[in-house]
Amino acid sequence: MYLVGAKNKTMGEFKSDIEIAQAATMQHIKTIAEKLNIGEDDLELYGKYKAKLPLSLINENNIAKNHLVLVTALTPTPAGEGKTTTSIGLTEGMNKIGKKTTVVLREPSLGPVFGIKGGAAGGGYSQVLPMEDINLHFTGDFSAIEKANNLLSALLDNNLQSKTKNLGIDPRTVAWKRVMDMNDRSLRDITIGLGGVFNGVPRQDGFNITPASEVMAILCMAENFEDLKTRLGNIYVGMTYDKKPVYARDLKAENAMAILLKDAVQPNLVQTMEGNPAIIHGGPFANIAQGTNTILATKMGLSLSDYVITEAGFGADLGAEKFLDIKCVSGGLKPETVVLVATIRALRHHGGAKKEEYNTASVERVTTGIVNLEKHIENIQKFGLNPVVAINAFPTDTAEEVEIIVKHCAAKGVKAILANGFADGGDGMTELAHAVVEEVESGKNNFKQLYDWNLPITEKIEIIAKEIYGADGVDYAKKAETDLKKIDALGLNALPICMAKTQKSFSDDDKKLGRPTGFRVTVREFEFAAGAGFIIPILGKMMRMPGLPATPASEGMFIDNDGKISGLS
Repeated sequence: MYLVGAKNKTMGEFKSDIEIAQAATMQHIKTIAEKLNIGEDDLELYGKYKAKLPLSLINENNIAKNHLVLVTALTPTPAGEGKTTTSIGLTEGMNKIGKKTTVVLREPSLGPVFGIKGGAAGGGYSQVLPMEDINLHFTGDFSAIEKANNLLSALLDNNLQSKTKNLGIDPRTVAWKRVMDMNDRSLRDITIGLGGVFNGVPRQDGFNITPASEVMAILCMAENFEDLKTRLGNIYVGMTYDKKPVYARDLKAENAMAILLKDAVQPNLVQTMEGNPAIIHGGPFANIAQGTNTILATKMGLSLSDYVITEAGFGADLGAEKFLDIKCVSGGLKPETVVLVATIRALRHHGGAKKEEYNTASVERVTTGIVNLEKHIENIQKFGLNPVVAINAFPTDTAEEVEIIVKHCAAKGVKAILANGFADGGDGMTELAHAVVEEVESGKNNFKQLYDWNLPITEKIEIIAKEIYGADGVDYAKKAETDLKKIDALGLNALPICMAKTQKSFSDDDKKLGRPTGFRVTVREFEFAAGAGFIIPILGKMMRMPGLPATPASEGMFIDNDGKISGLS
C-alpha cells in the first residue's frame, strides 16, 4: 500500500482543513509584501492579513522576463482533483528550492462554499490564509461585482419605465440578468414589475450566480481601469423595437459601474501557510466562463516574482483551453509549461469505478482510465507546451497504480511526479518543483494558440471540438443557427470562443468517460459577452444559477461565541 504523508498521518488522522488553517501562525501582510519588495505605502490594508495592491506595481518589463506556469487537471470526479492544493503546494516547493514564486488564484464563490465544497482555499498543509476570510466575504470584490451588475439591471428597468428618456427597448429581448453569490434555483426564472404601474414594466427576468456574471468576466479580462470602463460600456443589454442593439453605454452605465469596481479591480495579497505571497483575484466559473483569475493579478505576480503558479478551473479541456486561447492571447501572456494534476481515484473513475469504489485499488481500472490523462497530455502539447504530471497523492494509492502513470507519461515524453503537498506542504513538493524548473529552463516550450481569432465562428468551434474533445464534428440546433446570424449582424465574429459544456466528459454527454470516440457535439444555442470579449456556444443545458444539494455544506458549519468557525471544509 502506498501511504501519503511524511508527517506520519493517514487521511483519516488528518485534522480538517479549517483546523489546520486555524493552527497556523500568520505573518503580518506587511511582512509578506516585503518579500515582493512592496513598501507599506503601496498597501491598502484590510486588517493585518489582507491587502489590496495598486495597479501601478504592474511592470511589463518584468513580466516579459519572468516565468508563468499553469496548473490544470484531467477530467475530474465531482469532488475535484486538487488543482488549488497543488498550485499552493508547488509554490511552497518552488520557494524551498530557492525560486522566488507567487501563487495567483481565483476567489471562491459563496454558492459552492455553502453548497458542496465547504471551502476552496486549498487543502491540508497547502492552503492560503486567512482561510475563513478568503472563503467568505474576503475584501468585498464579489459584492462589488454584484452591485455593479445589479445597478445596470436597475438602470435598464428604470429606462423601460421612463417616459422622457426611454430608449425603446423591447422587454422581450432583454438578455441581462441580475446576480447574487449564492446557489438559489428558485431565482433562475422569475417575473418582475408586478403590482401596478409604479412598480415598473412587468417582464420575465432571472438571477445568475455572481461568478457567471459578465461583469466578473470583464474584471478578469480588463488590462487597466480605462479598459474596464470600455468593456463595461460594451455590455449588450437587448434590442429596441426597431431592432437596434442597446449596450450599457447607451444607458450611461459604465462610469457608475466602474465606480463600484474601483477597489475590486485591485488584486488581493494574502499568504500561504508557509508565509509565501499569494495573490487572489476574480472568480469566473470554468464550465460557462473563462475559469481563471484576472489578467491584472497574473501580471501583478509576474511583475513581482520570478515565477507565477496559477490555475484554471475543471479539466484541461475547459479551463486550460480557455486560459491559453482567450486569456493568454488577450493579455499577451506566455506560459512556459503546464502542470497537469492527476489522481488515481479519477483514473479509477474513468476506468469504470463507481463512486463508492473510488478508494478501492485497481490496477485494471487505472490502466483502462489512463486514456483520459493521455488525451489531456496530447492536448497541452498542441499548444507547444510539454506538461509535467503531478500525481496528487491519496492514502489509498498503491505503488503499482502510481507506476502505471509514470510509465504511460514517460512514453509521451512527460515526467510524472508524486505530489504530497496536502500532507507535507512544500516539503512534499520539491521534486515536482525541480521538474517544473527543468521544463521551463529546457527552452523547448514555445506557446502557440490553437486557432486564429479571425477564423469564422463555426471553424473555431470545430477546431476546439475535434482537436481538444476528440469529436467527429459539430451540429447546430435551429436556435444556435439563428443566434449565429445575430452575432454576425452585431459584428462580433472575430471574438474567441468560450465553450460552455459539462466538466465531466470530453464530450457534451457527462456519461461518456475516459477518452470517448465516435461522437459529435451539439451547440444548442449561443450567448455572447461583448464586453468581456468572447462568444459562448452552449453545449447541453448549462446552469448559470446552481441549486443546493440535498444536504448543503452549510448544515455542517458552526460558529461559537468567540467567533471561531468550524465545518468550513
